[in-house]
Amino acid sequence: MKYIIVAILAYTIGSFSSAYVLGKVLKNKDIRAYGSGNAGATNAVRVFGKKIGAMAFLLDVLKGVLAVYIGNMILGYDGKLIAGLFAVIGHNWPIFFNFKGGKGIATSFGIWLSIHWPSAVITLIVFIIVAITTKYISLSSISSALAAPIAVLIMKRPFDMKFFIVILLLSILAVFRHRSNIKRLLEGKEYRVGDKVKKGDD
Repeated sequence: MKYIIVAILAYTIGSFSSAYVLGKVLKNKDIRAYGSGNAGATNAVRVFGKKIGAMAFLLDVLKGVLAVYIGNMILGYDGKLIAGLFAVIGHNWPIFFNFKGGKGIATSFGIWLSIHWPSAVITLIVFIIVAITTKYISLSSISSALAAPIAVLIMKRPFDMKFFIVILLLSILAVFRHRSNIKRLLEGKEYRVGDKVKKGDD
């Protein structure tokens, strides 16, 4: 029963769409109708500017941290892992916003940071390096997601199979949510930092 409670609570926390709420409260706009149509921090930067984008990113990270904290309180270590996974599912497919959410990178980072910060730092470094060198935020997100399970595999001692599986699942979810970005990258049509995005592009 506790496992179900943790999953529901974490999913509910994840379903709080930071970018959507900030856009509505501060700009009276539905972010899903602008830019890429994605309710995430990257699109918030494009549509509303760096300040609101940074706020959305921070709140999304905190969602992951909060979910892990509550999961740990209720169920211990297993609760952390379950909460982390379901918080990202909630972020990506939020029940409060017609299941149209973000891509889970910031929330996943909050989870990694809470459970094993050394591997989280590695993923952040990968993100920054790729972002600076390519100017593609989507490629940075994909690269950091792919780096996460590798970092855990190398750095987490003793090896923790449960944690590795959860991180691997989060990585797969992140790449899956970026499938349209991957298509544009392969076609040479992906947006770089500073590019204007047409309404409805995902």
